[in-house]
Amino acid sequence: MVGEAPAAERQATQYHPLHVRRHIPNALTLGRIALAIAFFAVLTPWRYGSSPLARGSSPDYWLVAAIVLFVIAALTDALDGHLARKWNVVSVFGRIMDPFADKVLVIGAFIYLAGPGFSGGNVQMSGVYPWMAATILARELLVTSIRAAFESRGMSFAATASGKLKMILQSICVPVVLVLMNLETGAGVITMRAIPIVVYATVLVTAWSAIPYVIRAISMSRAGAKL
Repeated sequence: MVGEAPAAERQATQYHPLHVRRHIPNALTLGRIALAIAFFAVLTPWRYGSSPLARGSSPDYWLVAAIVLFVIAALTDALDGHLARKWNVVSVFGRIMDPFADKVLVIGAFIYLAGPGFSGGNVQMSGVYPWMAATILARELLVTSIRAAFESRGMSFAATASGKLKMILQSICVPVVLVLMNLETGAGVITMRAIPIVVYATVLVTAWSAIPYVIRAISMSRAGAKL
C-alpha cells in the first residue's frame, strides 16, 4: 500500500528499546500490587496463637515469606519511579497507579498488623493497634484530598520531603516488626521493647508528615487558591 512503512521498519519501531522501556515502570507497579495481594494472602490465615512463636520456637516461615514479599514490593516502589524519570517515560497510568499501589501495600500491611491474627491475649504482638492503622489511613485520605483539590485546578502539589520520609519509614517498619517477632523467642525482652518504639515512631512521623501539606494548602489558599 502507498505510504505504508516497510515491514522491517515497522518491526524496528515496534521493538525499539524506548518502546520496551515505556512499559517496564508500569509493569513494576502492577507487580507491586500482585506482591501486595500475595502478602495479604500469606497473612490472612496466620494466627499468632497457632504460630511456632507462641510455642517458644522460631522462625515462623509464614512470617519469613511475608517479609520477603513485602521487601520485594517495597523495592519496586523505589525502582519504578526512578526508571520512569531516568528514561523520561512518566505516564498518566503511572502517576495514578504508583501511589495507589503504595497505599494498598502499606495501609493494607498496617491493617493486617492491627488485626486479630497478631493478638497474643491482651497484647498486640505486632505493636500495631487499630487506632494506629486508622491514623495512618486518615493521614493518607487528608493529603490525597488536599492534593486532588489543588491539582484539579491546575496547581502543582507535589510530595514534600516529609511525605517521602514517611513512606520510607513505613516501608521499613513493617518488615522490621515481622523480623523482631521472629526473634522474640531468642531475645524476648529486647524485641518486646523495640517493636513499640519502631511502631510509635512510624505513627508519629506519619501524623506529623501531614502538617507541611496542610500549611502549604493554607498558604496557597490565602494567595488566591480556593479549595
